[in-house]
Amino acid sequence: GVLFAILTGIACFGIGNMTQGNSIAESVSGTFGVPKVITGIILMIATGLVILGGVKSISKVCEKLIPLMAGLYILGCLIICVINGAYIPAAFSAIIPQAVGGGFVGATVVACIRAGVSRGLFTNESGLGSAPIVDACAATRNTSRQALISMSGVFWDTIVVCLLTGLVLVSSIIKDPVGMEGLVGAQMTAGAFNAIPVIGPAVLTFGLLTFAWSTILGWSYYGERCWVYLCGVKSIMPFRVVWTFVVLVGCVAALDVVWNIADVLNACMAFPNCIALIGLSGVIASETKKYVWDKNAEKGGLMKWMDDVAPQIEK
Repeated sequence: GVLFAILTGIACFGIGNMTQGNSIAESVSGTFGVPKVITGIILMIATGLVILGGVKSISKVCEKLIPLMAGLYILGCLIICVINGAYIPAAFSAIIPQAVGGGFVGATVVACIRAGVSRGLFTNESGLGSAPIVDACAATRNTSRQALISMSGVFWDTIVVCLLTGLVLVSSIIKDPVGMEGLVGAQMTAGAFNAIPVIGPAVLTFGLLTFAWSTILGWSYYGERCWVYLCGVKSIMPFRVVWTFVVLVGCVAALDVVWNIADVLNACMAFPNCIALIGLSGVIASETKKYVWDKNAEKGGLMKWMDDVAPQIEK
């Protein structure tokens, strides 16, 4: 637990802060021509104002941003898929052989595994152990019920959003290889969204900004809880100050440096969590059988005890 808290308290600055700020700055710069340092300063101030309010303030902002962002982004991807409809079959045929065959070409297997695992962790955070930090704050009847709710996020992240993004990017590259040439990161997605006249890049930038900023806010809580576990509540304010400043650093840093730092820190963070998952596999199986397979997800746990005892305490 101590090792996980240390590594997560450090890793949060990569996956949850610098990469997100960098993506926002790249997108705003490419779409509107705003200098990255200006975007970084504005983002830093906005982040500081929200996280100073704590988890309730973060939750209020994120619950308004995320549904709106997700709806606009998915709608935009679907429109582009319709526009690029003639190229969607070619996109599937380009993706599937690369994914299946890449592992059989010598050293390519290393690159495939590295890219797949690192980007997979970025999209849904499965195996990192980050999401349970905030899930532990939820008021629920039992932990298995909350786990089922949390697991649905992996489906939306990976199966819906990432699949649509992949089809949009690959079909756009096939359709206009010259126009997409040389674009990297958020700029590549912005190039694909140019297929939607006038509002396409703006929709993407707004979606990316809200998604990335909500990630910065959420991960600030993850990191804060880890440092509180290690150093006590006195560490909260210093962490928030450092976190806010690092947002600016991420916006102006080089893209490849930011991603390499984040990948290394993610691996360090996942290692102790995977050990814990193996050690707790018996508990997971037992809880799953009790609450899921035996259909008791709405029963038991702390909330049931509170329901039974609270009326007596009130009397």
